[in-house]
Amino acid sequence: MAELIQETGKKCIEKTQIAVLSNVNMNFVIRMLQKDLAVYEAEGYGNELGILMNPASSYHGFAPEITFVVMDLMELLAGELEPGTAKDKIEGWFAQFEEALSQKQESGIFYLSDAYLWGVQLLVHADAGRKFALEQLWQEQLTELCRRRKNVRVLPYRSLIEKLGEENAFSMKMWYMGRILHSNEAQKRLCECILDKVRIEKYVPKKVLLLDLDNTLWGGLAGEADHTPLVLSEDHSGLAYKNLQRVILYMQKQGVILGIVSKNNREDAEGILKEHPHEVLRPEHFAVQKINWKSKAENIEEIAAELNLGMDSFVFFDDNPAERQLIKELLPQVAVPDFPDKPEELAPAMAEIYRTYFARPFVTEEDLNKTRQYAENAKRSRMKESAGSFEGYLKQLGIVMKRVDPVENVERLTQLVNKTNQFNLTTKRYTQGQIREVLASEGKRVYLYQVSDCFGDNGQVAAVVVDLEGEVPVVEEFAMSCRVMGRNIEDAILEDVEQDVQAAGYARLRGRYVPTQKNQPVKEFYPHLGYGKCADLAEGGTEYEIEIAKAPKRVYYVEKA
Repeated sequence: MAELIQETGKKCIEKTQIAVLSNVNMNFVIRMLQKDLAVYEAEGYGNELGILMNPASSYHGFAPEITFVVMDLMELLAGELEPGTAKDKIEGWFAQFEEALSQKQESGIFYLSDAYLWGVQLLVHADAGRKFALEQLWQEQLTELCRRRKNVRVLPYRSLIEKLGEENAFSMKMWYMGRILHSNEAQKRLCECILDKVRIEKYVPKKVLLLDLDNTLWGGLAGEADHTPLVLSEDHSGLAYKNLQRVILYMQKQGVILGIVSKNNREDAEGILKEHPHEVLRPEHFAVQKINWKSKAENIEEIAAELNLGMDSFVFFDDNPAERQLIKELLPQVAVPDFPDKPEELAPAMAEIYRTYFARPFVTEEDLNKTRQYAENAKRSRMKESAGSFEGYLKQLGIVMKRVDPVENVERLTQLVNKTNQFNLTTKRYTQGQIREVLASEGKRVYLYQVSDCFGDNGQVAAVVVDLEGEVPVVEEFAMSCRVMGRNIEDAILEDVEQDVQAAGYARLRGRYVPTQKNQPVKEFYPHLGYGKCADLAEGGTEYEIEIAKAPKRVYYVEKA
């Protein structure tokens, strides 16, 4: 798994510029990071606030995308362990740090380390709770800062030290020699942690975890309880399976969509999911279930169609090596991680799967509603199959779209334009800071749309960016969630944009299409809506144009709220 993270990481972090600032010597960490990244080199250490606050510093000229601030709490406190004095120093540091996060710095992402207090004087300190209390002062300030500043995240420095242990993490010899606080191994782990955070910022996560049941979510076979009781309990191997389900449930609560792909008698499996006293994952936690005797490859293809997702959105977890190999061969875009050899390895293995395939830098309100939204999408697919015609299906859906304020939904807007591939006309990628710059620009108009229908709220699913700086406005970004594709919603959205641009005094509108491996479904989007080709783009795409007043009538069944 570590090799896979390293492989996917190298592909998505190329050319990323970062900075590592600290109040202790991080030169060796920086040297290790420079093997994979462009890393800013500060003049010395201990001047992290001065570097950030000085607009003329070389840091601002370097303009890193991500800045990692690794702070040693003991050094910050200068060995002062009295709570009142320590509180003043910590609050003062955070006040200055936040002051440094001016509008210019908001164009970047900041990872600030949580606290681990270490020093030889703690070995003889009579108050055993002092260490924890001082760390909590830092943690409270950090938590509050992350709440106020959406571009600030936590670097899990504390857990890194705890995993290594103090004796292995710190080096008094290197501290005295050159203010290098950490051992070689700790510096290596810190480097790996930073690289992983960069990967998560740049990597497009998977969406769906597909799960087998027998000997995967529980031990034993459904329907054979009289002969082989299920292994799912609060003891021994049963607890290992239950803890696996607890990890998966927490993943689901953070936006991972769950599905079942299992060869079982449906009644037997559903009975366990609904009624077993130790079952953590219940039917409502799964967006889709394929419990039958068909091939698992066929079931996964059906799920992809029902959820309107590409195969590269899925991760398949199954104890059977033959089933795993078959999926690898027949559906190579589906990720198929190894299955652990022992029950006690199940929960840690799943946590690693989350970190490898599903981890994201922040969780939005949209993410928290993913299971409901995709379960509703499956119902829409079933309605489509039973409807007499496509037109009848669209009318039954009762689709309603409305514009929402993009400024109030920057996180979702950033997520949408960066993680939508099939319906993305140009596939441009933006950092959250760049999105804020676009929103603040007088030469840009940004549209964000929320869509609902008779089955529920799809959430904020489409974003359009129009450049008004030229003689003719240009749609330079149009991204829409794949879960609402195929319902002519995109036609209604573009027409809404056309009308808004026309009301602003423009007679024509242009749109761009830049082909990628994944956005072929929208290749004819502009010609289909009456746009004519006007230019070839340098990056290999095409620019189209329309006279808005002469646009053909579009057929869609979408009410504008």
